Amino acid sequence: MTKYLLDTCICVFFLRGKLNLNEIVLEKKIENFYISEITVFELRYGAENSDNPAKSHKALNDFLSGLNIIPISACLNRYAKEKVRLRKLGKPIRDEFDFLIGLTAVEHNLVLVTDNTKDFEILSEIKLDNWIKRKNTSLLSLFSH
Repeated sequence: MTKYLLDTCICVFFLRGKLNLNEIVLEKKIENFYISEITVFELRYGAENSDNPAKSHKALNDFLSGLNIIPISACLNRYAKEKVRLRKLGKPIRDEFDFLIGLTAVEHNLVLVTDNTKDFEILSEIKLDNWIKRKNTSLLSLFSH
């Protein structure tokens, strides 16, 4: 069975009611879902920075209670090697937190579920999936009626 690491943006979509993660989790089984401790840091910051921190922290605690949280320490060696590889290729890392989340997915052989696939495609061996459905709003589609 495929195992998934949920990126911070996917968690935010769920917490804001824009993604029905419940159906997906029921289909794919809760034990196959993980988040990085970096994601927990980012979600805690978002909850504290919200209009109602107490309510946001409660919702976050409820969300986190069923998930496996993975520490980043297992990807320390991969971090150095991958960062040097990308530097030599002239591909800068845009976000250290995203870099660590992506490396955690690679290190644990997890599919990273994100809406920011472009931010992670530079990582070697990364497996990505995007569960966010977007409407096609290209200029061509606006004038094709």
